[in-house]
Amino acid sequence: METKHQVHNLIILDESGSMGSIKESIIAGFNEIVQTVKGIEKEFPEQEHFISLVTFNGFGQKLLHFIDPVSKLEQIDANRYQPDASTPLYDAMGYSFAKLRQVLEGKSDYDVLVTILTDGEENASKEYTGQAIKKLIDELKLNRWTFTYIGTDHDVEKFAATISITNTIHFSKNEQGMKEMFLRENHSRHKYSQNIRDKKDSGTDLYKDEEVKS
Repeated sequence: METKHQVHNLIILDESGSMGSIKESIIAGFNEIVQTVKGIEKEFPEQEHFISLVTFNGFGQKLLHFIDPVSKLEQIDANRYQPDASTPLYDAMGYSFAKLRQVLEGKSDYDVLVTILTDGEENASKEYTGQAIKKLIDELKLNRWTFTYIGTDHDVEKFAATISITNTIHFSKNEQGMKEMFLRENHSRHKYSQNIRDKKDSGTDLYKDEEVKS
């Protein structure tokens, strides 16, 4: 039996209190991502997709999914996503990267697409600094890890650049803005898998083509 190319979709989702105003849109958007990845796996049968979902706030990190086959994934609901407290973003990133990296140690036939979604900058981490996260991201980029930073209510591109992330989306914190953001996010996932099939650099300029469209 032929081994399929593994694609790991790691989603790090802000669950701090300020996300409460867009809670329903976030839940709907994540569930849409799951459906998109299921469709991508059917379109690219040589790829096997897994999803890991980590939510975080001042109370710590929650591992809602970890390397779960997308075909078996269930939707999240309001009981599983309850925004509260502060934004320890660096700790969430460090925790998530280390956990997945450990599992992939020694393997080679894989790609990792990391998506970070937050409405505010770091304000509460205790374990990791921005410098440590930047170093970690620079190392992981050399091993087929691609990073996307999606944010609102702060200078998204400027903050992402401080931790070596160049794929960014800024969204407006309203229903229309959320719809547009998730549409772009889903298009980028398709492009990512197409790049893997074409053996291109899978993570290069995921949003470039969309930005020049009228």
